[in-house]
Amino acid sequence: MTTMLRAGLVLLAAVEWVLGLWTAFLPRSFYEDVPTVDLTPPFSEHLMRDVGGATLGLAIALTAAAIWLERRLVVVALLAYLAFALPHLVFHVAHLEHATPLEATVLVALQAGAVVLPLALLAITRRAGLPRAPGSPPASGSPGPASPAAGRRTSSPSPR
Repeated sequence: MTTMLRAGLVLLAAVEWVLGLWTAFLPRSFYEDVPTVDLTPPFSEHLMRDVGGATLGLAIALTAAAIWLERRLVVVALLAYLAFALPHLVFHVAHLEHATPLEATVLVALQAGAVVLPLALLAITRRAGLPRAPGSPPASGSPGPASPAAGRRTSSPSPR
């Protein structure tokens, strides 16, 4: 399961690296050359560069999650990605009037996939047995291997 999880994170991160670098450093090209982006004018270099920078931040989080595969890091990276992907899908579904039928179909399919994939990865994360951050309590709430106090008494018993 961790192989599938890592592969999904790498895929999401790779897409974000490409889009982030392109948008941040060649915003006019991104606006003019990516199909459907120019369907909602006007072009704003400032906004495109800002989106590129935010996308690069997301790429960094997804890359870190893919490298370390620590449960909280993976969950936070995927939720951050969904915080972008879900409203992005909703926007595009509501603004298809200037798209051709082919553009609309491809756009909605890609945007829906950008929501379904991280949701599936979150489900895998729950079952993958990923390591927890040092010092975090295990899911059951009882001391476990992630707890420094696991199996050790840190104080004497109560005199009661």
